[in-house]
Amino acid sequence: MTTAPADVAPAGIEATARITAVPDGLGGTRLPVLESDGPLALRRTRGTGAYARVTVVGAMSAPLGGDRLAVEAGVRDGAALAVDSAAATVALPGRGGRHARYDVRLTAGADARLRWLPEPLISARGSDLRMTTRVELAASARLVLREEQILGRYGEESGTLTTRLTVHRAGRPLLDQELSYGPGAPGGWDGGAVLGGHRATGQLLVVNLDFELNPPETTLLGDNAVLAPLAGPAVLVTAVAADALQLRRVLDRALQTFG
Repeated sequence: MTTAPADVAPAGIEATARITAVPDGLGGTRLPVLESDGPLALRRTRGTGAYARVTVVGAMSAPLGGDRLAVEAGVRDGAALAVDSAAATVALPGRGGRHARYDVRLTAGADARLRWLPEPLISARGSDLRMTTRVELAASARLVLREEQILGRYGEESGTLTTRLTVHRAGRPLLDQELSYGPGAPGGWDGGAVLGGHRATGQLLVVNLDFELNPPETTLLGDNAVLAPLAGPAVLVTAVAADALQLRRVLDRALQTFG
């Protein structure tokens, strides 16, 4: 029997979980595709109103260095889907010093509604994660999307984390934002112009046709959060905080008002 050399790191996990939501013809939504894969276990949970609800449950520790994970969710014309997660996602170091990838790909068709509200992503010390979220919206689609990053577990330094959020509406760019934190990130990531010493950061993006007639104005939401209208029927709330609890409080208030 042949074995790999001891200094060769094992290959990471490659997994893609898929969700497709379509109208059920009775005013609700059904899920003809609900495919779990690897550490990404999908469970249909109790929704509200027309929304079908899916909860992502981590079936094992992931992402580790070398892993390649993805979630794809498509909401067809007229359907409504809410996606959350059962617990925070923790990026952990793996053998060999390789980075991990976590890609989220979301689409919403005409008159579709999508709520993407996962629990925070925690960047543990020594980890290296590249995360991308790409969203494609029809002109009449509605979106509520929350992202939260916690830089390090309690009492530890942050891992390396790069995130990019790209949103297109009706084929045109609505938002394209990339952020980097931790060792190897461009200088100043933890300075006054970015985090100001905080270790929790997040954003809430709301795309709503009602904003075409009544666009919100740029507003400070406390000392460390701001709401900014985008060039489209959308608003972006960006916040930093000392910890995950304080961050969630700020984003929840914005969600109750605008989501």
